[in-house]
Amino acid sequence: MQTAAVCQMGGGATRLYRNLTQTLGSRGSPLPLSYLDPHQPAVTNLDPDFCQQQKGSPACPLDPAELLQQCDEALGDQPPRLRRKFVHLGDGDGAPSGPIRVMQWNILAQALGEGVDNFVQCPQEALCWSRRKYLILEEILTYRPHILCLQEVDHYYDTFQPVLAGLGYGSHFCPKPWSPCLDVEGNNGPDGCALFFDQSRFELLDSVNLRLSAMMLPTNQVAIMTTLRCRSTGRCMCVAVTHLKARSGWEWLRSTQGSDLLWHLQNLVQKVADAPAGEPNASVPALVCGDFNAVPTEEVYRRFAASPLGLDSACKKLSQDGLTEPQFTSWKIRATGECCTTLDYIWYTKDTLRVDAVLDMPTEEQIGPNRLPSLSYPSDHLSLVCDFSFKERE
Repeated sequence: MQTAAVCQMGGGATRLYRNLTQTLGSRGSPLPLSYLDPHQPAVTNLDPDFCQQQKGSPACPLDPAELLQQCDEALGDQPPRLRRKFVHLGDGDGAPSGPIRVMQWNILAQALGEGVDNFVQCPQEALCWSRRKYLILEEILTYRPHILCLQEVDHYYDTFQPVLAGLGYGSHFCPKPWSPCLDVEGNNGPDGCALFFDQSRFELLDSVNLRLSAMMLPTNQVAIMTTLRCRSTGRCMCVAVTHLKARSGWEWLRSTQGSDLLWHLQNLVQKVADAPAGEPNASVPALVCGDFNAVPTEEVYRRFAASPLGLDSACKKLSQDGLTEPQFTSWKIRATGECCTTLDYIWYTKDTLRVDAVLDMPTEEQIGPNRLPSLSYPSDHLSLVCDFSFKERE
């Protein structure tokens, strides 16, 4: 493994998150194996740049605008970040309670980025955690999602959970049982999926961690399924986040994993509908966010598009006909060559949710000749951000 370069940060790093109190753990349902139990943190040392424990003091809420400014200061005189705009749909007549903003993002596990992913055109400085963590947080703070779904998270307990908890997010984490991060020297524990939700907007009803199966056998891929109630409307919704098997040759496994997730999600939606305070006519909104590692021509994509849940892919709204996925959600150069492809999706139930806006994709010129990750962007995957509204009940 290459030795990480030392990245010099600006003076804002020393002031960042001064009032944050350590908050560890999760209320998610554990998987059968003890080392997958989300109640057991993978690490106990908080990132000193982000979190300062104040014993005997209650947690202080953090100001996201101030934190965003401090991230910018911490990054110092560095190349400008990718600037993207929302494409607004319809007549702009959104829900009275305001849109629900959802972000989907594979943030690139730190151990993999520095270890085995081999981004041959990426400057070593761009792979330093001392820089990447600010870029990742800056991206999240820029868009302020109400629901945040992440993959390849290997700094959940020491960074993302405590920082986002200070911003008012509840969260759940599900690590992979055999994370490739563990094979990298100096790793920070296993990577996995994480789901965050704005507690001022949503009340948590339930959350379950899943180990996806294929042909009745457990696999190394996982998912989180969470049931939330919107505080302003009282509507319930089911949200799932997943990261399916990577690489060519495993299309059949991704398809089977996708079927397993859909089966669990359909059961969850029915359970919510059947609850005493459930949705009428079984019209429970659902979202599935993930890095599917699958192009739109794969069988797993077709399975989701044909699901009885009535799912559609939100980012198709960026195309002129509304039927075509973006040209890419991931663009990287490895030793094996250049890869520009669409792998990431936000699926939604089209009968119960309306897409109000979608964040556009950067141009090739914005991304640059060395592709991703870069000094301007911390991951080889682009974030997907969409605004949704509840449709009126029939």
